[in-house]
Amino acid sequence: MRVMVDAVPLLVRSAGVKNYLYHWITHLRRAAGTDTVGTFPALGELGPLRHDASVAGGWRTLGGLGSLALANYTPLPVLGFAARGAGVFHASNLVRRPPGNARLSTTLHDTTSWLMPELHARANLRADRAFAGLLRRADGIIAVSGSTRDDAVRALGIPEERIAVIHSGIAEEFFSPAGARVDEVRRRYGLARPFVLFVGTVEPRKNLDGLLDAWAAAPAGVREEFDLVLAGPMGWAPRSTAARVRAMRYLGYVPERDLAPLTAAAAVFAYPSLYEGFGFPVAQAMAAGVPVVTSNVSSLPEIAGDAALLVDPRSRQELRDALVRLLTSPSLCAELSARGRERARRFRWETCAAKSWEFFRKLAGAGPRASVSAD
Repeated sequence: MRVMVDAVPLLVRSAGVKNYLYHWITHLRRAAGTDTVGTFPALGELGPLRHDASVAGGWRTLGGLGSLALANYTPLPVLGFAARGAGVFHASNLVRRPPGNARLSTTLHDTTSWLMPELHARANLRADRAFAGLLRRADGIIAVSGSTRDDAVRALGIPEERIAVIHSGIAEEFFSPAGARVDEVRRRYGLARPFVLFVGTVEPRKNLDGLLDAWAAAPAGVREEFDLVLAGPMGWAPRSTAARVRAMRYLGYVPERDLAPLTAAAAVFAYPSLYEGFGFPVAQAMAAGVPVVTSNVSSLPEIAGDAALLVDPRSRQELRDALVRLLTSPSLCAELSARGRERARRFRWETCAAKSWEFFRKLAGAGPRASVSAD
């Protein structure tokens, strides 16, 4: 069996989706054995993962983006040609006219565009409205959490039997960041004091204003001993939020190679997001043994389990109290660190790839409206 994966998101600036696709394709290829995993556009060995740039060279990137434009906006059967001989074509949310000569599948990462449209830029909403049509046409869908599956059934009316829950994975470097790299990153970013860390795009869904309010309400003694460090690219945040973020210890975009040691260097990881389909930063912090404070909504309780302090993200008091509780309790930090490392072992890319490959096998051998499950 041959599977063709739409890899165009690897050619553009992206965060969670790009992280998923990069590691997923890499591990699918390792798991495929005599079967094969092709990509559109054709990519051989993937270059280093960068969220702010393409993983391919300039010409290949231009060619891939141009081919997608031809596939989406002309009658040319570009994707049909690319998918010839494939049993399954796995589309991204950038595809508008999927091929008809293979079973169609896709990955659903979250449903915020439908559940919380006020948190998104107009361009995102337009793209996801188009993606909804592909989701309804797909023979099978991978949801990155049970929460995302349930929301897809509720918000989009997709039959549950067409959705397989396959949790995403965590890159291996988060499980065992080298101590020397942790110290080097701490020095390079000037992180002399212990700190609370947030990692993510600065956008409304991440609830940075809530985190900043909670931090401002923390006792002065806590704020004198610890820094609040914010890392991630500036997204479509309101100007007022962007100004508040820049007034803090804001690192901006952090290269992928620095992310694991930076995470491991933190005393506490704070992630009060209003909605997550999976929540990579939370899973990564747990893998690194950093105690986590996160939200009690969407997929985050499913991913964190009993290995984090869960709070109402819209409650400044709950978030403040949880941060102070962790920062003043070494024994609780040690307990959550151990629980987090153990729980994070559930989220390995090898496991994700093996379950995904089984999903593809079932889909390729099923009828036009395949009933698949990889729970």
